[in-house]
Amino acid sequence: MSDVKAQGWVVYPIGSKPKMGLAILLGIQQYLTMFGATVLIPFIVGGAMQLPQEELALLISTMFFVSGITTLIQQSPLGNRLPIVQGGTFSFLGPMFAIVGMVAAQNMGWQVMIQQVSAAVMFASAFEIILGYTGLIGYVKRAISPITIAPTIAMIGLALYGIGAPWMAGNWPISLITLTALVLYSQVFSRKSKVFLLFPVLLAIITGWVASIIGTLAGWIPDGNAANVAGQAALIHAAPWFSLRPALPFKWGFPQLNAITVAGSFGMLAGYLGSMVESIGDYYSCARISEAPVPTEKMISRGLGAEGLGCLIAGLFQTCNGTTSYSENIGSIGLTRVASRRVVRAGAVVMLILPFFGKFGATLATMPQPVIGAMFVGLFGLIAAVGLSNLQFVNLNNARNLFIIGLAFFAGLSFPAHFNSNAINWADAGRVAEVLGSILQTILTTGMAVAAIFGIVLDNLLPGATRDERGLTMWETEATDEAWEKAEAEWAKMAVGEERKIIIE
Repeated sequence: MSDVKAQGWVVYPIGSKPKMGLAILLGIQQYLTMFGATVLIPFIVGGAMQLPQEELALLISTMFFVSGITTLIQQSPLGNRLPIVQGGTFSFLGPMFAIVGMVAAQNMGWQVMIQQVSAAVMFASAFEIILGYTGLIGYVKRAISPITIAPTIAMIGLALYGIGAPWMAGNWPISLITLTALVLYSQVFSRKSKVFLLFPVLLAIITGWVASIIGTLAGWIPDGNAANVAGQAALIHAAPWFSLRPALPFKWGFPQLNAITVAGSFGMLAGYLGSMVESIGDYYSCARISEAPVPTEKMISRGLGAEGLGCLIAGLFQTCNGTTSYSENIGSIGLTRVASRRVVRAGAVVMLILPFFGKFGATLATMPQPVIGAMFVGLFGLIAAVGLSNLQFVNLNNARNLFIIGLAFFAGLSFPAHFNSNAINWADAGRVAEVLGSILQTILTTGMAVAAIFGIVLDNLLPGATRDERGLTMWETEATDEAWEKAEAEWAKMAVGEERKIIIE
């Protein structure tokens, strides 16, 4: 074994090669860490579109399948090759709601909603692909500071405040059991048990689900209640044991190019902006916690280009979402001390196979709505807090910074509140004006987009703060190709199955 006299050093560094059996188990664990969010996103989409349960099951399976593909792309030379799992993102939910609202206003069904959302994701993916692979993101990155990041990411959670309690209200006892379990597992039991530290979301979901089953069997939950699981077995029984549908592109039909498609594509750029900003921070965090050199600008560009390519694939398979780096997995690296690329790849291959078993997605689709609502309350607030955590790098004693942050937050909440009730309608002014009106409607009803626009414009135009006061010092860390070449050479010397020996002083 290689002795490394450094506290907290990973057992399996990025370039190590754990034995394949162990790598598969560790890879599955990585995916279990992001299991909660990957399941919750289809439930949000399905709820907004009112999908039939069998279609929701297929959507869940498709999400996992695409996650496996996009993770492997990020691990290839097309990506940054950092040990980051790729999956669905909450950043796209705001634009998704706006597109669904436009389709619903024209009395079209859920199939058209899926087609239009997926088309918007695909068309807008060119934005991230071009910015990434051309290296232009290096210039864009200079206009983004923590002052912009904080309200943009925070609005992902704050914009969805209207979903949690209404879904919990379907059965308050079950939803409160679930929410209490999430609080206890993540904040109390996790201090004593590694299991609760790794899987608080998954265990809380199981707790609420089991409580629903017990309540249904005991007769405490009446028929028709949102937490009643009677009859759900029929859905699982009807699902095929094996199906290739998750791997079929355009399984819900080809989209028609119209004003909604164009407007939705522009509105979806807000989701891409939030996802890209979040991913840049994830790259730095992943490298640091993996005891690797700081990511170079080329690595960041390739990473974002790969995420854009992944979003194109997600649109092709119609997940109604994009793909981004999962912060949950970065945290698990620090806890498990496993940062091996082989582990991440092994988990991705498992995710390519599992969705073909139809009963997998059907089982997940039977999750009671009050349980999901409780998870919304617990997780969306956390997303907002993650955005706010970026303000630790900003001088909050500077009145100029406080003004920009406050204005971006308030505008991100207030503008959608107005334009959701007062839609822009320029149909009488001609086709071009109608398209422009739809674009503005999508952007102005997406809180994340409004906050990002105000934050970027004001932070780059208003005087009164140095780069250090704006928090830009964190983005200016030295990163060289030579440092990565040296690290890769060290990892290449490790034999298959070799671990680093931890010596804690």
